[in-house]
Amino acid sequence: MRKVDGVERPDWTARAEAAGFVFHTMHGEPYWDETTAYAFTLEEIETRLEDPSTALHALVREAVARAVGDEATMARLDIPEVHMEFVADSWRRKDADLYGRMDLAYDGNGPAKLLEYNADTPTSLYEAGHFQWDWLEGAREAGLIPAGADQLNRLQEALTERFAEICAPGDDVHFAAVAGVEEDYANVETLAYAARDAGLGAHFVEMGQIGIDPSGRLVDEEARIIGTLFKLYPWEDFLRDEGADALAASGTLFLEPPWKALVSNKGFLAVLWDMFEGHPNLLPTFFADDAVRGSPAFDRAMAAGHFARGTVRKPLFSREGAGVRIETPDGALVEASESTAYDRHLQIVQAYAPLPDMGGFHPVMGTWIVGGTCVALGIREDRSRITQDLSRFKPHYIEP
Repeated sequence: MRKVDGVERPDWTARAEAAGFVFHTMHGEPYWDETTAYAFTLEEIETRLEDPSTALHALVREAVARAVGDEATMARLDIPEVHMEFVADSWRRKDADLYGRMDLAYDGNGPAKLLEYNADTPTSLYEAGHFQWDWLEGAREAGLIPAGADQLNRLQEALTERFAEICAPGDDVHFAAVAGVEEDYANVETLAYAARDAGLGAHFVEMGQIGIDPSGRLVDEEARIIGTLFKLYPWEDFLRDEGADALAASGTLFLEPPWKALVSNKGFLAVLWDMFEGHPNLLPTFFADDAVRGSPAFDRAMAAGHFARGTVRKPLFSREGAGVRIETPDGALVEASESTAYDRHLQIVQAYAPLPDMGGFHPVMGTWIVGGTCVALGIREDRSRITQDLSRFKPHYIEP
């Protein structure tokens, strides 16, 4: 893995805005940044990122199968008791999942380490799937990168194939997001585009406009029944909203399915470590109240030196690095997110895996999972050791 200069296209801003990619700059900072790119070998992509991500997703499914049969585990993951059966039943029915994004620490040397799995509402779909590929083609044509360069990126094709597997031909899918957020709308529109390519109908509905008809079915603002709903809205909130009691009986097929409420929860990282302790792509992770002397698994991790570089505290639920604290082995603060929006939630303690320093920025590898398989890579980097809302999206290529 190396960082390459001189790969910026002179017309990229015009191309972005013509395509509707209007959030390429946010908060006065560049979000899309092609002044540099990350280059990898094919062997590195396949054996260090792609294959391990696919294997990790398989472990996740094993862990879900155990968790849905254990109310104590679901309680630790803060699943509301009244909705535990709803979550578990969706797994037992084999409700299909659509996609997710694993965030990995990788420095070009040792095995990639799973930091978290954004398995419910991951964003950056458009920039990862579409505009990153647009950059690759343009940069090759302009001679900015080798003519034979490739990219780990079949995200849009895989989403189209997955929609065709989940839905019957001609089905209608409603795509919901909170109103007024351009980035969220771009993500659901990217998914809707894939659904249309799969021969499905696609309708946008604001989350606040979803209602319940007299028969208990979910309906949109035009009183159309919502048979299949993709919602860019987290299950931890949906299960606590007014009307949540109606979800189980609504007959709606949810994307992501309710069992993803387990996986998208950072506490699930502790479940994974408990089941697969020592796996090369996992970091020792514990619920905060288990991260104490006398806990056998925690003591084993201490004895093995897993916390020699420090620990990271994270809320079970958070976005954009909010509530994350990096601490030294003796508990002194190294760096913390300024956001306290999720501080009320329970926490996990995870062994610290530093992101590499690449010219003053710290990249995190985002591997996209569709239908159980890793199909794409998106990279965000931040000046902070914690990837936050001012991170930059960076393109990548595979060297010929």
